[in-house]
Order: sequence, then structure tokens, then C-alpha cells
Amino acid sequence: MNTDTIAAIATALSESGIGIIRISGKEAVAIADKVYRSKNGKKHLINVPSHTIHYGYIVDDNEIIDEVMVLVMKAPKSYTAEDTVEINCHGGVFMMRRILEIVLQAGARLAEPGEFTKRAFLNGRMDLSEAEAVMDIIHAKSELSLKASVSQLKGSVSKKIKDLRAKLIYEIAFIESALDDPEHISLDGYAKNLKEKLQYFILEIEKLLSSFTNGRILKEGINTVIVGKPNAGKSSLLNLLIGEEKAIVTEVAGTTRDVLEEQIKLHGICFHVIDTAGIRSTEDVVEKIGVQKTRKYAENADLILYVVDSSVPLDENDMDIMQTIGSKKCIALLNKTDLEAVVTEKTLWDAFMESSMRASIDDNHFDKKSESIHIIKTSTKDATGIDVFEDTVKNMFFSGEISFDNEVYITNIRHKEALVDAKNSLLFVQKSIDNHMPEDFYSIDLMNAYTSLGFIIGEEVSDDLVNEIFSKFCLGK
Repeated sequence: MNTDTIAAIATALSESGIGIIRISGKEAVAIADKVYRSKNGKKHLINVPSHTIHYGYIVDDNEIIDEVMVLVMKAPKSYTAEDTVEINCHGGVFMMRRILEIVLQAGARLAEPGEFTKRAFLNGRMDLSEAEAVMDIIHAKSELSLKASVSQLKGSVSKKIKDLRAKLIYEIAFIESALDDPEHISLDGYAKNLKEKLQYFILEIEKLLSSFTNGRILKEGINTVIVGKPNAGKSSLLNLLIGEEKAIVTEVAGTTRDVLEEQIKLHGICFHVIDTAGIRSTEDVVEKIGVQKTRKYAENADLILYVVDSSVPLDENDMDIMQTIGSKKCIALLNKTDLEAVVTEKTLWDAFMESSMRASIDDNHFDKKSESIHIIKTSTKDATGIDVFEDTVKNMFFSGEISFDNEVYITNIRHKEALVDAKNSLLFVQKSIDNHMPEDFYSIDLMNAYTSLGFIIGEEVSDDLVNEIFSKFCLGK
């Protein structure tokens, strides 16, 4: 680990009321002292108490550069657990860069992306799951995403993982002790006892794994694709959801040739909404490319919004769309209910069932259909049914209320993979018990589970992985 003193601009590099230059390391206060002058010219930062703020100037060869407030935080009570100084200056881009340049000339090194948080991790200020939550907070796209990230930063995941590891290491230590000292520690009946405990361990890990789908949606939002025939009202729906005229809406079919992407929020959930070209048989080369893109986006969607013009009969294009949807979660919007209806809810549902049979899908698929397909009457012209649509989306993706009091949500794919590895190792222990294998086999796989869980909080990770994780952070954090 580098122990030199680092510095970077900690606020956005844009014009603002205040900008912050952060300095961290054993020479942080001394370096800040070289470039700071108090208003009366007498106070030196090197002698001030920790967690105090001081008014003065940043100077370069006795030339006053800016009027500033300087915050001094001494180790270990700082974000990095090192001596840290934050210079609060006027927020002009040129001014922040100028002060950073002066600080670097005084002896600091430019920080790498995420290096402040990396030092906080390496200095034991936070574990790896909490450090990753810092970046999730920065990138939070919704209220629920923010709450999930704050919960992890407060240690919700860390506490659960540390508790499981403590129980696992107890079992490992017991086995090892018994094998080393069989005269005083007996393993008689231990296999049965361990098997019961394994059920607890596996159940707890499965609970965490089951939270990943909700956790990923909380973090990343719902990847939502709008499909339908041309002129069904897809672009009108997008405009209604985002509250402004982003998509071109005309009576001419095939107006949307490429995809439009927008972020919207409903009930605190973020939706990454993609409006696609209408799906139909066409000889237009450009429109064909748009239809191909639509199918590709639909394959990767969490949710498909299928917009149906209820005033026009269903045709082969609709059957094609339904087969594209397959068993994915879908809300079919019977649009244009302000006009005389030709397509009813029953008509549309029967068509979905027919599309399943055309695809030669087994009977289980019909059960899936009933869970994954929802039909709602809407009119984008007068916003009819939009409130029902919002409630339906929430109920489709979340069972009950989202709570951060006792629930732990896994939002990171790295954490999920480590949990899967830990579970597999525990299943190996179960298999060893069932096959009456020696106890040292139990110990090996229990240790593998313990190690896998350690990847989550950073106790079993390589330097390369640590560097990769923090390289994704922004400068100044």
C-alpha cells in the first residue's frame, strides 16, 4: 500500500458555489500548511485541533489565489483513517484546478480513481462490501436504490456475512481440535449435529441469494422495453410516462425507426425504458433494422410493455410479437380505449394462449403465462389506466413492502457469485456426511465456504481484484 500523501478534486468538475480539494496521508496537514495562510497570517494548521475548520487564503509564492475554508481531520477519525484536509474554495473549474496544482507542487501526489476509499478499506475503516456501497450511493438512480446502498454502507450485508463466517469458523475449529486431540474432544454424533447446522447455513445463504433479483432491480432499475405494431401508441406511452414530448407521435405508421431510451421513476423504482420500432412485416430496409433491434432488446428485458391498439383486429404481426415475448414478464396495454374496441381482454388473452401452442411450449408454460402476463385497459390520450399500470408494475416485481429495517439485499453480482460458491461448498459437506466420509473432508469444504464468504467483505481477495474494484470509482472518491 502506498503511504504517500494524495490529493484530488472531490466535487464535480463544473461551475458551482463551492469546490473541495481533498488531501489525505501522513503529510496532509503539513502540505496544506505550506499553501494556507490564515487571515491574520499567524495561525498554522499543523498545530490546530482535529475536526476544526479555519478561514483564510490559499497562496502561491505569497500571491493570494482564493479565499477558503479549510477543514482539518486527523487520523484515525477521518474517511481514510489518515490525516485529511479538505480545502473548500470557490467552485470555478479553473480555480479548483489551480489550487490542486499548488497542492501537488507542495508535495502531494494526484490520487488515482477511488484511492481515498481504497485507503479507507485498506486501513480498516470499512470492509469491501461497504466500500462498494459508497459508489452505489453515488450512482443511485432512485429513492429505493439510495436506501439499499445506504443500508449496505451501514453494514447490513457485512454484519450478516461476518455472522455466518463466525459460526462456520467455530465448526472448523471444533473439527480440527478434535482431530488433533481425540482423547479429550469426541466427534461421536457430530456428523448428525453438523448436518442440522448446515441446513441453517444453506437456508441463510439462499435467503441472501433470493434477494438478488430485488436487489439488482433496486440498484439498476427495471430494464423495460416497449413493443407493439406500428401506430399502436408506443411513443405516446413513453411521452406520458416521462411527462414530456420526447418521442415523435404521428398518424403515420413506422415513425419510430430507432430506439429511444429514457430513465423514469415510479413508486421510487427506476425504469430504464426503451421505445422500439413497431414490429411488422416490411420491405423497408431501415425499418427492418429497427425491428431486428426491437427483438434483441426484448430478449434482454426484465419487463415488456406490449402496446395493443384495441380498435384494430389482431393479426399475424401480433402473434409474432407474442411469441417474441415468450414467458417474460409482460404488461399488455389495451390502448385507445377511447375508441370503439375490437380487441377485448379475453380476445388478447386467448391470443397469448394460442401463441404458446404455436411455439410448442409444454403445459407448465401456461401456468407461467398466468403469472407473467397482465392485461390493462389504457388510453394514452387521456391517461386512463396509468395508475393501475403503476401499481401492477410494483406488484409484479416486489412482494409486499420494500423494507430496509431487517431485510438484507444483495445488489452486487460479485457478492452473488461468492454466495453461490459458498452454498456449493456446504452442499459438498452434506454429501460427505451422507457418504460417511472422514471428518477432515467436512473441514475442507467448510473452509472453502468460509473463504468464499470472505470475498464479499474483502478478507480473502487478491490485490488485483481490489485494484480493479476501486479503479471503477470516480476521481476524488
